[in-house]
Amino acid sequence: MANHLQNESSPYLKQHQHNPVDWYPWDDEAFRKAKAENKLLIVSIGYSACHWCHVMERESFENEEVAQVMNSNYVSIKVDREERPDIDQIYMTAVQLMTNSGGWPLNCICLPDGRPLYGGTYFRPADWVNVLNQIQALWTNEPHTAIDYAERLAQGITDSETFSINRIPEKYNPEDLQDIVKPWQAMFDPTYGGYQRAPKFPLPNNWLFFLRYGHLAADKEILDHTHFTLKHLAAGGIYDQVGGGFARYAVDKEWHIPHFEKMLYDNAQLVSLYCEAYLQKQDPVYKRVVEETLEWVSREMSSEDGAFFSALDADSEGVEGKFYTFQLVELEQVLGEDADLFIQYFSATANGNWEEERTNVLKTEIDADKLAVEAGYKPDEWQDYLATIKKRLLSYREQRTRPGLDDKILTSWNAMMLKAHLDAYRTFNKEQYLVAAKKNATFIVDNLMTSDGALSHQPKTPFRMTIGFLDDYAFVIEAFITLYETTFDKAWLDKAKSLSDYVIEHFFDRNSFAFYYTSDLADVLITRKYEVLDNVIPSSNSVMAHQLYKLGAIFDNVTYSEISAQLLANVFPQIKTYGSAYSNWSIRLLEEIYGFNEIAITGPDAPVLRSEIDQRLYIPNKVILGGNTENLPLLKDRITARNLIYVCKNNTCSLPVDNLKDVEKLIFKPEI
Repeated sequence: MANHLQNESSPYLKQHQHNPVDWYPWDDEAFRKAKAENKLLIVSIGYSACHWCHVMERESFENEEVAQVMNSNYVSIKVDREERPDIDQIYMTAVQLMTNSGGWPLNCICLPDGRPLYGGTYFRPADWVNVLNQIQALWTNEPHTAIDYAERLAQGITDSETFSINRIPEKYNPEDLQDIVKPWQAMFDPTYGGYQRAPKFPLPNNWLFFLRYGHLAADKEILDHTHFTLKHLAAGGIYDQVGGGFARYAVDKEWHIPHFEKMLYDNAQLVSLYCEAYLQKQDPVYKRVVEETLEWVSREMSSEDGAFFSALDADSEGVEGKFYTFQLVELEQVLGEDADLFIQYFSATANGNWEEERTNVLKTEIDADKLAVEAGYKPDEWQDYLATIKKRLLSYREQRTRPGLDDKILTSWNAMMLKAHLDAYRTFNKEQYLVAAKKNATFIVDNLMTSDGALSHQPKTPFRMTIGFLDDYAFVIEAFITLYETTFDKAWLDKAKSLSDYVIEHFFDRNSFAFYYTSDLADVLITRKYEVLDNVIPSSNSVMAHQLYKLGAIFDNVTYSEISAQLLANVFPQIKTYGSAYSNWSIRLLEEIYGFNEIAITGPDAPVLRSEIDQRLYIPNKVILGGNTENLPLLKDRITARNLIYVCKNNTCSLPVDNLKDVEKLIFKPEI
């Protein structure tokens, strides 16, 4: 019989609905039962594409004997971390305080009111039962000891959220960036790109910072390593060489063997990164990566009404990576007379290049396209030939049992992929990317915005509606500003402004001068946390700092500008301690040091000029305004029948120009 998860919409929760464990979702019923029966809680957190979550389910949660221990002595709650990142933050902090590490599956044993008492990540069945029995004995025999520890741990979770207010510096200096970059640069892997570690995560925001820093600071060494990293990423098995899209991370230092799940948020950020890298250095591999990845999104990750799904599982038929790998004989059969060239191209071997599984995870050398020259192909001929080969392999692969799809729709992740499509359109001028972006923006407005102008975290179901979190607002604001810059339709800019006002009203803590992750209208947990550190996804506070800075410039709004400036000042002393964890803040710092360009385009050909600026000039520190809307400060009294471009920087605007060459002179001279 199904347990209490049977009415949930989350694919991850539904995976557990037939476990013998009597799982509850996170709701009042579970807490009422725990308090009424004086039972401890188990809060178990994971997500659908998590390999070790599946392992613990198979070993423990599908085990009748283990389930009996859990059901007899505990009330068990299952949480999808992607549905409830606020809950995940609380218990992840608790486990990190207890163990100095964290990850998923995340398992916490808690008092009946939810305060954590003990926790960890993956447990083997015998270890899990042993822990459960020991904690139950403590609760039975020494409840005051358990309560005292939980109270101290809850205070530690609260104290971890201190956020000091610092004086805004009169000026940030290039030397400040040097202090950040030098120790960070020491971590570079000169052989395979990225950092000297394994496993390796792409961390797209890190490389976006280095791309912009290398360009603006004219640091060739940093710029070269950034492109070197992007080339290795695109060549490795972490990139799906057949179907497009990136896996979450590689287990080895060579980017070869991935942990095969594909996440929407990784791919959104990587599309944007490769678009920007292409503008800085027009490498055809970058264009190929963007096109193939967005084709994968369209083919496998998109709903008919324009939404984007969350993830593809790492496993199929219970085996990690089985869907994606090839035996040599398969390549020979599918490719026929083309096999020899492309077996070499994809680095496949008879014994397999993945020794553990004796199969091949397709990869290439970073200069693998030289095979085309050696084989006598012209660049366009090679691109067509390679695309044809990949389609044949894809058609063959599609006959296999597919990995599970997490078709959950999350607001923040959809907004990131919306922006990725806009970045691709602005870089490559392909209309289908703009069409997909507009369709998704309409979906967000129609399905993820409430009547009072707020956001939900995902579409409402008959059983619940989750109030939007700060990252939902931050990334939607960013996407809507980008949509305005792309189309000059001010309605999107107005929506971004309205959402920003809502965030200031319901998320802003004026005592700490930072934004809480949860709204003041949301259910109260142990504490309200700030999200400050940039991780695989940039922190919601850093994204808000960027968007308020832009909106402050666009609307000449002092409140927005002051909040953005104070946020950066508060975080600035910490950036030097570990640059990788503050990469998006570092990008904001770049704009302070190298300036920010406000480009206003007027006249009948404003969209054409916008396209030319986007595609022919790499200006990472800019915002573009245009069209025929007089009620924006930078456009006021400047709308004429002529095509004119104004460049404003440091509160000073240039005289208008009407061609790209003059724009370039204005942008790249030190001061206007």
